[in-house]
Amino acid sequence: MKAMLLKGKNQPLVLETVPDPVPGPGEAVARVLACGAGLTIHHVRSGRVPVQYPRILGHEITAEIVATGAGVTRLKAGDAVTAYFYFTCGHCYWCRINRETLCENFGGYVGRECDGGYAEYIKLPAQNFIPLPEGLPWKQQPAEVGVVCDAIATPLKVTRKARVMPTDTVAVIGAGGGLGVHMLMVSRWAHAKKVIAVDTRAAKFETCLKCGADAVIDAAGGRVAEELKEMTGGRGVDVVFDYVCSKDSIEAAIGGLNFGGRLVLLAGNSARFDADGPAIMRKEIEVMGSRYATRQEVIESLQLVARGELKPLVTEKVHFSRAEEIHQRLEKGGVTGRAALLMP
Repeated sequence: MKAMLLKGKNQPLVLETVPDPVPGPGEAVARVLACGAGLTIHHVRSGRVPVQYPRILGHEITAEIVATGAGVTRLKAGDAVTAYFYFTCGHCYWCRINRETLCENFGGYVGRECDGGYAEYIKLPAQNFIPLPEGLPWKQQPAEVGVVCDAIATPLKVTRKARVMPTDTVAVIGAGGGLGVHMLMVSRWAHAKKVIAVDTRAAKFETCLKCGADAVIDAAGGRVAEELKEMTGGRGVDVVFDYVCSKDSIEAAIGGLNFGGRLVLLAGNSARFDADGPAIMRKEIEVMGSRYATRQEVIESLQLVARGELKPLVTEKVHFSRAEEIHQRLEKGGVTGRAALLMP
């Protein structure tokens, strides 16, 4: 099969022919139609996340099962599927209470510990394939369907974690990125009273407004906390979702929160920050970390899209042989929303 290989830290992805995967016991192989290309993947491409080389990246797939191994009964050839990003055990305490992102026996990630979706075929444990619900146009829109498992599922999880209510004003830092744009959509879907987009690239603001933001803040001006308060009559916002998680962005988010405010931190790479402990205590601010989404949240996200309640935004779709071109743009912050690779 054809695949895009990463052969070393921060090296260009190269198109090569590698052996077709063959499923072993408990495994399945699927033909990939499309695979999302986001910052989670790019952190590996750029060398910020270590892997064993060579590696085939990618996990946000739309695919069709072509073969199954011994003992696999829940999948069959022809089934339309996506992938669950994490390798979890399914039986530890955290998995049993539907918090499997904290799995005690966590086995790593699709596209890191094993080869991923930047290829014509992908082999995974059968439990990591999630069947697509009826109503999803997976053949006609494979790129949009493929990114749901991350771009919609992650915002859905943190919306619940932050307990977003119709009385809340929400700010999204990194709003023009692949997760940020969808966070705006999900915040609007959750009936937030007001949604504020925060980004450093003014070229992304129009898309942010189209995707649910009521207002935008240019973080390049260095006055994010002050502007959040100005936009809320001095009170501050009720919820901040920070998809950048730099020292500056986190501290600005805390400074821009209202009494009882909630801050959720979720980024591929994050930094240490200085917190105003007395202010956090006095204002009863909650600072929460989050990782990806549960399998059930991925399933529910797929169902939301199938019902037409949410629609993923994929702004760039290219043949998978052009993966390196997309990653060069991701490195420079040049992609608004999600990008995706299409397979032949």
